[in-house]
Amino acid sequence: MNAPLEGQQREEGDIAALAKGGRTNVAGFLLRLAARIPFLFIAGRIYGADVLGRFAYAIIIVEFAAQIATMGLKRGLAGALAQTKRPEAHVLADAMVLTLLFSLMAAGILMLVPQVMFPNSGLNGLDRLLPLIIIAVACTDVALAACAWRFDIAATVRARALVEPWTISIAAWVLSYYSLRDGLILSYVLSMIAAMLVALNAAARHFRWESGWAPSPARIGRMARINLPLAAADAVEWGSRRLDLALLGLFVSPSTVGIYYVAQQVASLPQKLKTSFEPILGPVITRNLAEHNYAAIARQVSQVGFWILAAQAGISLALGIPGEAVMGLVGPEFAVGALALGFLLLAEVAAAPAVVSESALVYMARHRNLVLSMGMIAIQIALTSLLLVIMTKGGYPQIALAVAPAFALAVALGFNSVVKSRLLERLLRLPIATWRPALVMASAIAVIVGSAFVALPHDLEWLELALGVPTILAVYCAVIWRFGFGPEDRALFSRQAKAA
Repeated sequence: MNAPLEGQQREEGDIAALAKGGRTNVAGFLLRLAARIPFLFIAGRIYGADVLGRFAYAIIIVEFAAQIATMGLKRGLAGALAQTKRPEAHVLADAMVLTLLFSLMAAGILMLVPQVMFPNSGLNGLDRLLPLIIIAVACTDVALAACAWRFDIAATVRARALVEPWTISIAAWVLSYYSLRDGLILSYVLSMIAAMLVALNAAARHFRWESGWAPSPARIGRMARINLPLAAADAVEWGSRRLDLALLGLFVSPSTVGIYYVAQQVASLPQKLKTSFEPILGPVITRNLAEHNYAAIARQVSQVGFWILAAQAGISLALGIPGEAVMGLVGPEFAVGALALGFLLLAEVAAAPAVVSESALVYMARHRNLVLSMGMIAIQIALTSLLLVIMTKGGYPQIALAVAPAFALAVALGFNSVVKSRLLERLLRLPIATWRPALVMASAIAVIVGSAFVALPHDLEWLELALGVPTILAVYCAVIWRFGFGPEDRALFSRQAKAA
């Protein structure tokens, strides 16, 4: 008799938990933005585009290997914890052992063939040892996924939005006095170690050690097999954000790679909003799947999808309209990457529906989800390669070539969003609504306001950044709040919303 009431209360608690995570992530985004800008400024102004390009290429290889080493546990850990009767600390211990094993394997391979990380330059100093940081990157991801299972998104904010970016920014500046050749890579290593220590400390507080655990090859192997489709989907999703730079690096100089990397880093700021929702959305969805509560899943995916889409569109407009000034902040030579930045920001907006749909698909149709992800990355590779070959033969300048992978990424991610949203709708037999008309109204007004700032004389570019960016964002948010947000959306900013 009280079951419907309890179900409604639990669903409201889930929305409150998602809202709380959303508020925390918005704060984390602002903190990450404040810390990322100094790093890009230091890297661009002190180290230069050539050194930054070499650093960027090495890091994408290392982080791709770390992504594989997590074996899909960033999202799969929630499913393992939801379905087990064993102590949760034991499940986390299995996950950590699995991650450590694959991290060591990945590091060993890259240490044997370090040229994969530095294809256009020779090896320097301790470059061969760089792959060892894969252990820290992968273990941090799994530890933060465990914290998210306990609805502790603040741990992710501390590790990823405070400790990691501020460590790399400060270290890059200090180490520039030691070596302009190795300073960026060393600062990256320090930031990843610092983030790992914060993440492991948070996970240890939530999952206190329980006696009785012992490593079991059969049990750990079973966990690897179950999460293999997730690992592949994660690798494809992550790779789609880095493959563009990897392909571009085969056609252009390190300095152009460095300019594209800066655009990619700026565009990745709104991306953090949606990826940081994944750990907390996973536990909510797995619990509702266990109860076959598909209506709740459709509602939660739609709700979070709109939040992410609205936030990303606003941030993308605020960074993209004055794109030349934003890129020029890193250094005058980087301003030419403004068009590439625009397409990269568009790609992040186009990807939002796919990300929230995939949060459910990885549990309901993981193999079909993987096939669709592979199709998306095939489109990206084919279109990027085609455009780069045509533009190279056409004699286009190198910086023009940087637009090609950004455009191809936007097309591929848009396709991915359409097909994955449709698949989830068929599985749930319910509509998924992440799009609302108010988004068009808010975007149009933001463009009008932003155009006025862009039209300012070049010597007032500082005003375009200092006043234009916050004004564009403020106008956009005001329209969305008034015409797009309902009561449940406003829970995202309500201090009273509490997780159940």
